[in-house]
Amino acid sequence: MKPGKAYLLRHGQTYWAVSGQHTGRTDVPLTEIGRQQAVEAGERVRAAHPQPFAAIYCSPLKRASETARLAGFDAEYRDELMEWDYGRAEGRTRGQIGEALGRAWNLWFDGPQSVPESLGEERVETLPDGEQVAVHLTEGETIDEVFARAKKIADEAKAITDEGKDVLLVAHSHILRLVTMAWVDLPAAEGRKFELGTARYVVLGDHKGQAVIENWGA
Repeated sequence: MKPGKAYLLRHGQTYWAVSGQHTGRTDVPLTEIGRQQAVEAGERVRAAHPQPFAAIYCSPLKRASETARLAGFDAEYRDELMEWDYGRAEGRTRGQIGEALGRAWNLWFDGPQSVPESLGEERVETLPDGEQVAVHLTEGETIDEVFARAKKIADEAKAITDEGKDVLLVAHSHILRLVTMAWVDLPAAEGRKFELGTARYVVLGDHKGQAVIENWGA
């Protein structure tokens, strides 16, 4: 039996995706551009995969669930697909964190726990369109913790594709990159080398018994 494939779709544009602010658990909505991107992403995915998916899983966060809906997919919410919990990095840019830390900061190696406590305030931020979002902070997740979630989803997706069926995951940049690393058995930190734009998708598959990345950023 020929193995199936896993499609991984990132949500559409948000204001924080544009500004470079870390968007983990803050429930920011799509921009108008992001909503249009979601519609177009659905058209691209269906053009490449016209038959129904055996399973469709989605992060429950608004930007992902709205992307799935606008793309035309009826998805089951899975908490494991929520974005990396950035802790005190939430809503901050790499530049802001580096300035407060006094050196360059890299999420993949330093983690949220290294972000100075001076940046860790719960607050309400106003988006450019006037909508307000609440920023709630935790200690954040280590890369091992978020990778464990990614592995769980990757294993579930593989169980489906091993039966010759296809699956679609709709979620966020970092978690989808980590799902990919789990799929192809690479270290979690290697995910930093794979950029995934808003409303772009990835295809994971199997070639002669080897888990592979078939398409990236379509």
